[in-house]
Amino acid sequence: MPTVSIFKAYDIRGVVPGELTAADAYGIGRATARFLGAAALAVGRDARSHSPELAAALMRGITDEGVDVIDLSLIATPMLYFAVEHLNLGGGVMVTASHNPGRYNGFKICRERAIPVGGETGLQEIEALVPKRVPAAAVTPAGSVQARSLLREYIAHVRSAATGPMPALVVAIDCGNGMAGVALEALLPELPLKVERLYFEPDGTFPNHEADPLKRENLADLIAAVRRSRAALGVAFDGDADRAVFVDETGEPVSSDLVTALLARPRLRAAPGARVLFDLRSSRATAEEIRAAGGVPEMCRVGHSFIKARMRESGAIFAGELSGHFYFRFSERLIADDGIAAFVALLSVLGQEKKPFSQLVAPLRRYTASGEINRRAQKIPELLDAIEAEHRGAADVSRLDGLLVSYPDWWFNLRPSNTEPVLRLNLEAATAADMRRHCDELLARIERGA
Repeated sequence: MPTVSIFKAYDIRGVVPGELTAADAYGIGRATARFLGAAALAVGRDARSHSPELAAALMRGITDEGVDVIDLSLIATPMLYFAVEHLNLGGGVMVTASHNPGRYNGFKICRERAIPVGGETGLQEIEALVPKRVPAAAVTPAGSVQARSLLREYIAHVRSAATGPMPALVVAIDCGNGMAGVALEALLPELPLKVERLYFEPDGTFPNHEADPLKRENLADLIAAVRRSRAALGVAFDGDADRAVFVDETGEPVSSDLVTALLARPRLRAAPGARVLFDLRSSRATAEEIRAAGGVPEMCRVGHSFIKARMRESGAIFAGELSGHFYFRFSERLIADDGIAAFVALLSVLGQEKKPFSQLVAPLRRYTASGEINRRAQKIPELLDAIEAEHRGAADVSRLDGLLVSYPDWWFNLRPSNTEPVLRLNLEAATAADMRRHCDELLARIERGA
């Protein structure tokens, strides 16, 4: 394995070939098969130029451990999750680097019922099981490889995210040359939509823009398309389509925490008193709207493995992250984040509410958020301890994920990066002036250090 660890908090990821090679993929395939101990695993891949080679090596590693492979070929990550559950498999691996630039690649691993395998739930064990060298002679494979397509079944599955009839609307969709287009080409003919299409063709070089819709510059083409076509909404997907970011009919991006509140409403009408999760970077308006809709709001840690685990523990019916991950309880067995399902769900909300998207969101924009601000810092544990001590008089202080400090009219969260000496600041206040003032104070405090 390379000197730089490609085993991250939630997945395996690195630059190809400098940090990740076919030999690494083979070893990871063998280690994953050993760790999961399943009879068969699903494997899918994105459209990056090196994905076929890495997927082939991964599958050789799996079959050399005597485990069968269901080869799903080019798919979106949520389609892998669906396949694992639909085929009752012991797990699966998606070859993808999600929203990272084209020179990156990696693996997202899940076990039965699409339960994620993260840093604290198996990736460390898999890393330890990777063989130190690739066998010089070919191993006689004991496992088989079967090609399979579940596209039609997935389309029926994803349509279950709707909570009402689909409205006839004009929409703009930016697939970012990622994998969303694979599913949408089959889904859109079934919906009463007029679609302005952007970058549907999967292309792992991402020739038009990065497939990271959280960056405002990557939404520029979508915003222009919404305004040009007078669309009711726009949606941009990340590279593997497990995230979606939305734009209203005026071309204004809508923060995903507010979308979480909107998507929770109809689900809570069907299940009054149910629990809905949101990550701790979300606006206070999210919890307030969940409560007003008759639900029980619960704040949770950032990260899909933590959120899915908490949904299983708590019985929550839905969850959302500021990053554009939306988590659906598709069944008692399958909990998964799915950007395409979020698109379907939001369409049905617009059909039920019969109001423009911007009007639905306007009442939720009652606070001012900073967005995520990254700052390099040294001695981060000591710095967080010092800042916590300086805010001991706050209404609430939590170490649920980093440092969360809450006052009656503002709050902030500081989270360390998993991969670099960086603190991520999210702050919200009752007014824009207060938000800017508190942000400036905290950024200056980070600069001073521990």
